[in-house]
Amino acid sequence: MPWCEPCDKFYNPNTVSGDGSCPSCGTKIDAPAVVVASNRIPWHFWLLAAAAGIYLGWRAVQGVVALLGLF
Repeated sequence: MPWCEPCDKFYNPNTVSGDGSCPSCGTKIDAPAVVVASNRIPWHFWLLAAAAGIYLGWRAVQGVVALLGLF
């Protein structure tokens, strides 16, 4: 948990500088590996994106078939 003693303030891992220092006073408060690891996109986002792509692709195929059936 990134806590800066001199500032007496809690920081979100995304707000800590890239080198793990406090953005206000520059005191080192967190390891850089934690900051880098928090920037990853979760696997379930990619699962949702793939499912949405498959669904929308199927709906596009259905739409084309429906349009061709009208003429």
